[in-house]
Amino acid sequence: MIKKYITLSLLILLSLNYTLAQGNYGIIFPKSESERNRACRNCFSAFQQKPKEVNFTIKNDNGNLYFHTNDKSWFNSLFKSDTDGIAIDVVSKDMYDCAIETIKTDQIRGELLRPVYASRLKSGLKSIGENSYRVLVGKLPDNLKNKELEYNMLFLGNKTLCRYQIIYDIKAYKWDLLDMGMYLNSISFKNEKVADTEDESFQIKYKTLRFKIPFEKNKTQYSSADIKPVYDSLNLTNFNIKTINIKAYSSIEGGLERNIELQQERANSIAKAIQSYQKPNIKTTISSSENWVEFLNDIEGTKHENLKALSKSELKSKLVGAFSQDMEPYLKNHRKAIITLELERKDIYKAKSTTELVGLFNSSIKDGKLDEAAQIQNSIFEKLKNKEVSPNILKNMEIPAQLKFIDFLNNNSAIKYQLDQKQLIIVRNELEALKKLEAKNPKVRYNLVALKFLIWRHNIEPVNDDTFKSEIYALKSFGIDQQLIDRMMINYHIIKSEKYMRERDYKNKDKSVNYITNAYKKVSLSDFDYFSLAQYLVYYANTDKAAELLTKKARSIDVDEDLLFYYLNLTLTDNELTKTDAYRAIMLNAINLNSKRYCKIFNAVENGGVTFQLLANDYLRRSYCESCTN
Repeated sequence: MIKKYITLSLLILLSLNYTLAQGNYGIIFPKSESERNRACRNCFSAFQQKPKEVNFTIKNDNGNLYFHTNDKSWFNSLFKSDTDGIAIDVVSKDMYDCAIETIKTDQIRGELLRPVYASRLKSGLKSIGENSYRVLVGKLPDNLKNKELEYNMLFLGNKTLCRYQIIYDIKAYKWDLLDMGMYLNSISFKNEKVADTEDESFQIKYKTLRFKIPFEKNKTQYSSADIKPVYDSLNLTNFNIKTINIKAYSSIEGGLERNIELQQERANSIAKAIQSYQKPNIKTTISSSENWVEFLNDIEGTKHENLKALSKSELKSKLVGAFSQDMEPYLKNHRKAIITLELERKDIYKAKSTTELVGLFNSSIKDGKLDEAAQIQNSIFEKLKNKEVSPNILKNMEIPAQLKFIDFLNNNSAIKYQLDQKQLIIVRNELEALKKLEAKNPKVRYNLVALKFLIWRHNIEPVNDDTFKSEIYALKSFGIDQQLIDRMMINYHIIKSEKYMRERDYKNKDKSVNYITNAYKKVSLSDFDYFSLAQYLVYYANTDKAAELLTKKARSIDVDEDLLFYYLNLTLTDNELTKTDAYRAIMLNAINLNSKRYCKIFNAVENGGVTFQLLANDYLRRSYCESCTN
């Protein structure tokens, strides 16, 4: 299913210095808090009562600036009086140039546009889709049209500045359900995909193994003998290695280019040594970086902790000679490779043609050679997964509708759905027929419940919420593992939260979201699952919980790149957090993983960034100017 996303407007309220002179299109900048409180009573009340699910932003449409919101009622409550309004402060990235020594942020930052007041705002508000509204609030000045810009908002009450707000945008998704897989001979899951991909292709996820190989200093070559103990421990009698992913890390001393080159040589040597153990070619992916995150984590709380305050270049200049030797007990742990192997079962029928395989399968079923038939069915499935044959092959497999063949029938139905989700109802009907053959078959029961989630979510047929919940919990009595049931219950509340959100039943929506934030700890989640869950929480305006969820993952050296950058998007506006040594380690990790992507964070929102106004933070500006301007 293609994931549908919205861009949520996350808000940063800035404290202003209210000593500005009265003026600027008649906007009053209050000289005291009491003056501000008197003038802004309605504005403050509207924001205090604003559900966290209500969002708003400013968008540029060919030089026309529009205020967008998803809640008309809240909009009308914000602009009650004729003197309640909004003004736009157009800010250019020029002011954050690294050549400028100091950034002043205690007053209007850019070029202030003429305010728009309640009468014009309400009469101009237009619906542009379901729960989506916009109104024109200004036009871009000609002198700014070719610059990288952002649009801050001044909310006015009685023509008085009540609230100055920067908007930055984070993509947040209606989370696709946790992959429940389908029961074939065992649970078979889809390959994980980045959350905003529109790729509808499907592949089965193979068995994966992960392990770590430490590097000796100055050693680049690995022989088969070096790798053999690792290879033997994998017990690959029945499997071939399909892919190798190697993330190679160097310690931080020395030049960056030489460190990366060294790691590439080591990783290539490891890949060559592993390939020597099997004939089928192994697809290999290699990445290399310096291990800053573990270095900064490891010196935390030691006598060397003061090194964290140094820039990267300053730190490298110290790690030479005798001091580098003194630091070797730390550095030696940072030279390593994290290796992920994707395995596929060895297939003795791999060379057979489609016609031969179907003939052999049908003969094995007819002769009662069920073990042989199972191997042939798996071989056919491998060809289907790799798109070597058409799904029509399933129609030629002759399986009698008898109890002793129920696993074969279930497997064919399950793989049919996994290859083409448009077969949902056809497969559901096939499984219902199998349930009549054996009412207590756990694989059939599980698959039926998994399919019912899609039927429910997309309103294909009516589903009673409470009855369905009972069906999920009943899987335990058929021998289904509790972790699989827990995943299903997370999915149950994902769908419930969506329904409550559409009904604007925020209280019950929050109950379902809270269930999910507690329940995920019970199940085994991949980095992809964590990333998806964080986006889901942001979609339902639980940004703090999303950041908390990802914090530990963000500090690990082998963190998923998408997860790490999403964590940065959630947290870079927290000035206190970004000052910490722990956060610096996370930022350096991001720079090492993908420096271009890190630098893009500081683009304007319209140019794919979070906001360039993050550069008002001295610490982030130093990091940006050190890493992004060469």
